[in-house]
Amino acid sequence: MKWGVLMLMLFVLSSASAQTPDTCFIANPIPDSIFTRMQGRSYKEGCPIRRSDLRYLRLSHHDAEGKTRVGEMVCNKAIAQDLIDIFRELWKAGYRIERMQLIDEYDGDDQRSMEANNTSCFNYRTIAGSSTISKHGKGMAIDINPLYNPYVKGNRVEPKTGRKWAFRRGQRKDIPYKIDHNDLCYKLFQKHGFRWGGNWRYSKDYQHFER
Repeated sequence: MKWGVLMLMLFVLSSASAQTPDTCFIANPIPDSIFTRMQGRSYKEGCPIRRSDLRYLRLSHHDAEGKTRVGEMVCNKAIAQDLIDIFRELWKAGYRIERMQLIDEYDGDDQRSMEANNTSCFNYRTIAGSSTISKHGKGMAIDINPLYNPYVKGNRVEPKTGRKWAFRRGQRKDIPYKIDHNDLCYKLFQKHGFRWGGNWRYSKDYQHFER
């Protein structure tokens, strides 16, 4: 057997063993089947973000029962490798992320996605009251376990069903999936240069990481 052929076979075998059937950490250009699902949902009419600037991710994660699932996510290509690295470390540590589906499964409705505790990234929209594209609208922000890590501003809580977990004074230990400064998720996103909404001054968005 020629040396080049032998090396190729060894590479294929090592790649296969590095990614078993129940683990997956990959980013690809948006396939046609996924882009069709996105139309009129996360990729709304008039969206100026180019399809070529987005990536389709498949990421292993541990669900609420600790079982390994392979989730789906669309993000900006600028953060795709960061998310792969972060979620690989979270999976290795057994960190639980209850659900990771494309927000298109919820017709691009943020409230429905948050109420389902769905972790997601890209969803084209502008910042309320302006024409500025939001970080999610660019695929540069991600919400992690949003039901238990809600957005809070005064008495406003989103999702509304997350009110029970909105106010975190003291050392509350009754919040599932709680993200704080001691949380591995927070530490990994910080390491990769993301900003956390839980550090905002006039509001708190505990689910939110952006770059």
